[in-house]
Amino acid sequence: MTGTARRRSWLTAAGALRVPEITAAFWIIKGLSTAMGESTSDYLVNAMAPQLAVLLGFAGFVLALVLQLRAARYGAWTYWFAVVMVGIFGTMAADVLHVALGVPYPVSSLLYAVTLAAVFASWRATEKTLSIHSIDTARRELFYWAAVVATFAMGTALGDFTAYTLHLGYLSSAALFAALIAVPAAGYRWLRWNPIFCFWAAYVITRPLGASLADAFGKPRSASGLGFGDGPVVLALGLLIFAMVAYLARTGADIQRQPTPAREPVPVREPERSSVRVLD
Repeated sequence: MTGTARRRSWLTAAGALRVPEITAAFWIIKGLSTAMGESTSDYLVNAMAPQLAVLLGFAGFVLALVLQLRAARYGAWTYWFAVVMVGIFGTMAADVLHVALGVPYPVSSLLYAVTLAAVFASWRATEKTLSIHSIDTARRELFYWAAVVATFAMGTALGDFTAYTLHLGYLSSAALFAALIAVPAAGYRWLRWNPIFCFWAAYVITRPLGASLADAFGKPRSASGLGFGDGPVVLALGLLIFAMVAYLARTGADIQRQPTPAREPVPVREPERSSVRVLD
């Protein structure tokens, strides 16, 4: 087996890129998935016993991550299924702290922010980079998904904090987070800010932005929503995500292209000198 061959572990194939290229489609599906996670969580906990809903959410979360971690390389279906399930279970995890344990939204927001900072610090200390273009080993992918889970939980708590604690409501909260997400986008585009910082800052903000929009459409008018209902919102978001992921899976437009390694020069062997002496 050569040194450049990919080594297979029980989790993933070392050397294979595990996440998609960052394109407009990435941010659109990410926003839709965060909104769907919020609406699906709210729908399930009201359609059945909350304990059963959380159990189903956790089971789906584990199944999605196992499928993603077992895949040989990035695939649109497994990756985005994992993101959607993280969105659903991450919402449930954040809500459990507030509803079941009575933790205030400012405290839970701070708790998840500290958790996310700890994940980033451990990831940076271990792998020397937080770039998503380096997710090509099992350990780096585990760090990546730990950060994703923390961003979803933190974003959920933050969105509820602005909507309920600050009494902004859903649409005003969405407008606030839309303005905030423009900051790293502008910094990256025109001010040459660090691309890794800009990516993760935007990634965190997409969660409360998507959740605020989902609640704005799904919640009743008495709760400052538009009253479409969580079920119809889940169905509409699910169809949009399915269509976009199907397009990416078919075209491969979001697959990161690995650079072709440079070929090592072939050493030229000098002709061997004859050991036979020429006699005068």
